[in-house]
Amino acid sequence: MIDIAFRNNVHVYGNGEQTLVLGHGFASDQNIWNLILPFFGDTYKIVAYDYVGSGESDKSAYNADRYKDLYGYAQDLLEILDATRAKNVIFVGHSISSMIGMLASIQRPEMFKALVMIGPSPCYINQPSGYFGGFEEKDVQGLLAVMATDFVGWAKMNAAGVMNNPDRPNLAIQLETIFTSEDPAIMSHFAVATFRADHRADLPRVSVPTLIMQCSEDAIVPLPVAHYLNDNIKNSQLVVAKAKGHYPTLSEPVETATILLDYIHSLP
Repeated sequence: MIDIAFRNNVHVYGNGEQTLVLGHGFASDQNIWNLILPFFGDTYKIVAYDYVGSGESDKSAYNADRYKDLYGYAQDLLEILDATRAKNVIFVGHSISSMIGMLASIQRPEMFKALVMIGPSPCYINQPSGYFGGFEEKDVQGLLAVMATDFVGWAKMNAAGVMNNPDRPNLAIQLETIFTSEDPAIMSHFAVATFRADHRADLPRVSVPTLIMQCSEDAIVPLPVAHYLNDNIKNSQLVVAKAKGHYPTLSEPVETATILLDYIHSLP
């Protein structure tokens, strides 16, 4: 029998009645949440984890076929919920984890009370239909090629731009450290699952209340994507934060936690 807690490096904090499940994005791990955890105190039960291949997960469990797309990661999430006996959860996903949580909620909506998406995108590539995802096809091809051959080099070159807080260079250094601590081969594969994903058609299938939190400036996810999500997910609301960059949990933890708690408190 698979030890899910070991496989996904699951940690549980607090003993509140309401469970929050925190899912990290591409090229990071559960430590991305460390600065906002204190804001939840013991009022909530917090479940944090690493996707297989990330952080301190059991990398021997990584299977390239299972994780060729986001459905394998969504299955991870559902198995974690079952293993921790979590029900009626509020799932908080950063970046591509927002789509992973969404797919899991579509498969088993009874497990979820709400979704919180931080910097989400259902599709990163601009489409002839007029959809603006922020990247041209050739841009993604080049991005994936660089990651496949020199992931560490990509991380060093792009951390500052993705963080987008030039007045605080320590944040870019912190993000670069997070990026470069990951397994380059696994991350280049995760990058394909991330940047080749297109889950626009799944948005109308979401049946649980959803918060979309978008930073005011984000090099990875432009603001029109957030509006697209809000227009296509039923019972959703959009909050545009003052924070800049793609990692508000690191750059603006107070604002991020405040937005999350305000939304959680508004739920019935």
